[in-house]
Amino acid sequence: MERFSALNSCTVSNAKCICFDMLTEEEKELIDKNQIDVRYKKGEVICKHGTFAPHVIYLKEGLAKIYLEGLNDSLILKIIPSGNLIGLTSISENNNVFPYSAMTYSDSTASLIDINIFRKIINQNAKFASSIINILCENSLQTFGRFFCLTHKQLYGRLADILLCLSERIFKERHFEMNLSRKELAELTGMSTESVIRMIKKFKDDGIITMDGKEVKIVNYDLLCKISEYG
Repeated sequence: MERFSALNSCTVSNAKCICFDMLTEEEKELIDKNQIDVRYKKGEVICKHGTFAPHVIYLKEGLAKIYLEGLNDSLILKIIPSGNLIGLTSISENNNVFPYSAMTYSDSTASLIDINIFRKIINQNAKFASSIINILCENSLQTFGRFFCLTHKQLYGRLADILLCLSERIFKERHFEMNLSRKELAELTGMSTESVIRMIKKFKDDGIITMDGKEVKIVNYDLLCKISEYG
């Protein structure tokens, strides 16, 4: 289904975690004994930038954002759907704090895994370690593409990227309920809230999308892909 350019400002993680499939039965039991499941309501902070990182976080259910906070606004680095890990940048023994914050977009459940146990298994299980390296590499490549597009694409291209990203990687439909506010869309696209409102109106007037309340429908998918590709 995905057709939009490999170079896009999509921020939804596409690196589903299969690392736990690489564990032995003994290692799975060790993980189970050293993790705890926590429920988070929409808008709750999962981890805070600059705080100690005692856990690697596996998002079992829900949707969360990874972001950097400024004085007046924030920059979203990535959206994390279920099946993804948060805090992998802290598994290095030289870095024991979270370099970013994470907050839920919806009611979510996460498993908090003792980071020392996680490091121990990485050191003893080569396949597990390789899977973690692959996730880190995919995250880096996506971040490179995202920031290239945020600095080189015009506003239309950035909004097209995000609409396609939400459609294809989150909702898996061209007709979906947009639970994100205009301000949150602005954070995703690197625009002002006013610009997002103006771009959405332009897309509606051009017959690219329709919106009824929170309901969004991509009407002209091919044109949206072209706008995403050429920016």
